[in-house]
Amino acid sequence: MKKSLTVIGGGLAGTEAAWQSAERGIHTKLYEMRPTRTTPAHATNNLAELVCSNSLGSMNVTKAPGLLKAEMRGLGSLLLRCATESAVPAGSSLAVDRDIFAEKVTDAIERHPNIELIREEVTHIPDTPTIIATGPLTSADLAQQIASQTGQNYLYFYDALCPIVAHDSIDMDIAFRQSRHDEGEMVEGDYINCPMTKAEYLRFYQALISAETAALRDFEKEDAHFFEGCMPVEVLAKRGEDALRFGPMRPVGLTDPRTGKRPYAVVQLRQDNIAGSLFNLVGFQTNLRWGVQSEVLRLIPGLQSAEFVRMGTMHRNTYINSPQLLHATMQTRLRSDLFFAGQIVGVEGYVGNAGTGLLAGMNAARLMNGQHPVILPANTMLGALCHYVTHAEAKTFQPMKANFGLFPVPQQRMGKKDRYAWYAEKGLTSLRRWARDHEVRYDRRIAEQDLNAQADPTAKQIAEAG
Repeated sequence: MKKSLTVIGGGLAGTEAAWQSAERGIHTKLYEMRPTRTTPAHATNNLAELVCSNSLGSMNVTKAPGLLKAEMRGLGSLLLRCATESAVPAGSSLAVDRDIFAEKVTDAIERHPNIELIREEVTHIPDTPTIIATGPLTSADLAQQIASQTGQNYLYFYDALCPIVAHDSIDMDIAFRQSRHDEGEMVEGDYINCPMTKAEYLRFYQALISAETAALRDFEKEDAHFFEGCMPVEVLAKRGEDALRFGPMRPVGLTDPRTGKRPYAVVQLRQDNIAGSLFNLVGFQTNLRWGVQSEVLRLIPGLQSAEFVRMGTMHRNTYINSPQLLHATMQTRLRSDLFFAGQIVGVEGYVGNAGTGLLAGMNAARLMNGQHPVILPANTMLGALCHYVTHAEAKTFQPMKANFGLFPVPQQRMGKKDRYAWYAEKGLTSLRRWARDHEVRYDRRIAEQDLNAQADPTAKQIAEAG
């Protein structure tokens, strides 16, 4: 009888997990409940739909998100291949046309001979090899089933989605295309900037902090860490009058061509689709009620007549207490053939979520093929992330995104730039040797040369090292 793996959830982690197991010869049943049952955040029935930002972060290997991408590309990530094929201009970041990206992932999954895509909701955990990658919108029935089997208390928080505007409704007599001069690797003009004078900023700030928001539930009000994972712009604003100017509205490196001076504050918009017809407000995830969102956001110079294609909205996120439940292989401590992956394990960021799916799919296949599951080196970005979510203090566990703070500080003293380059070189070298020792497929050329060598000379040096 053919070996079969069940993957529950058709998001970033689930599709990556299914692809990795299928590529290793395992018949894989991928369950996705949409369109049978929808969620508050999804708009289509495609797999791997991006519901928040369309950016997957920096491609520079000397930055944590870039190193994570390099590692995953070398390990054969489906998601990063599709992202590259559907990329839109975003300077040194990898941003995608979200519709084309999801269509490419869906097509790849449907065409794979070892994957059986099943459009049904799963409410019970199978007693056969399974990966649970249901993400932040795990259905109530399955969440209850998980809780009953694990005995864990679940933690809840909310994500806020950024509004999207039509490009032709932006007043380009006020707004301007420009990149920050302190980010020399960025392609000039990828972002649209809406500049503000001090008076305009204060007017917007007062409207923002006084606008009506969606009501919080009692357990949310009691949570000291509420919104820390994806903070709404109005919550950040309430931390101080200048919080936005030193955060998503920082004007550093920008010059208003109308005045020849730096604006007091600026709102940046990033291209959201390949056609360039849609732009999202960078860092402007919001919990404002729809009725007042457009009124407040149209106070931004250049957006006074903006057509909002999508307003910001809120949806529930769910994650488990992974340090109590999981090994660094993504296996549960209760069952060796039950894995978790994605945002439900407490990993933040699109690529990090897909990365845990990659490891879970790889290890599930290895287990079913009679091999030992593997743990990634702790000095790789994906290895450090998986180590954190499975070894953090359980009582204070909070979701984490890829960052170099997860790495130990090198013994030799060096500046930040040199230290990050050192992390990247050591991580990629370690991953290459690990892959060789564990007989894991790894494409050094893709991981270490193609990612961002032209934009970052350090990448070339790393690619040639070792």
